Amino acid sequence: MKELIQARQISKHYGALQVLSEVQLEVAEQEIVAIVGPSGAGKTTLLHILGTLDQPDKNPSTSLTIDGQNTVQMSDKVLAAFRNKNLGFVFQFHELLPEFTALENICIPAWIAGTPKPVAAEKALELLATFGLSDRAAHKPTALSGGEQQRIAVARALINNPKIIFADEPSGNLDSENAAHLHELFFQLREERKCSFVIVTHNESLANRADRKIVLKDGKIIA
Repeated sequence: MKELIQARQISKHYGALQVLSEVQLEVAEQEIVAIVGPSGAGKTTLLHILGTLDQPDKNPSTSLTIDGQNTVQMSDKVLAAFRNKNLGFVFQFHELLPEFTALENICIPAWIAGTPKPVAAEKALELLATFGLSDRAAHKPTALSGGEQQRIAVARALINNPKIIFADEPSGNLDSENAAHLHELFFQLREERKCSFVIVTHNESLANRADRKIVLKDGKIIA
């Protein structure tokens, strides 16, 4: 399988505090990778850097190549457009905009990418149908259950057909039944949409089911 992500010598300091130290990893096409480790190990920071939401320390030997593009050398504007088109994100708290309907929330990344509104709406309706949420299209987030909100967030992450989904504790706010449904959905989407997942999780069953489990401790990969 082709490597979608190649990260080399990724370090990160916040002032004097070193959060990541010379991390190196790859993620292949259609691979599900779990990142685990104790709180404070640097998992979320690593996920944010891999997802281009944060920048690694500047270092001549540092590179982050995603789908053949060296993202470290991109301008902010180019990087933002690349991120919106190629990457999807799911967070622990769904981050849905409360004033928008479920349908509109799903459409937002497509609108940012310049997709015509009728085309975006059609794609969003297809995703709602896939997730069994067609009857929730006009609902605002507050009218949805926690499990429904998180599935809407996953649909939003998929609207631009990204090659990689980054998920930070995606089931951390869900009960065990909804968490199991969400995890199942990730594996189903990998088969149907041929995308990769990089998931930070404390959920052992999800981590053990992933194709690969990366253990981070004190900013370094130890397994």
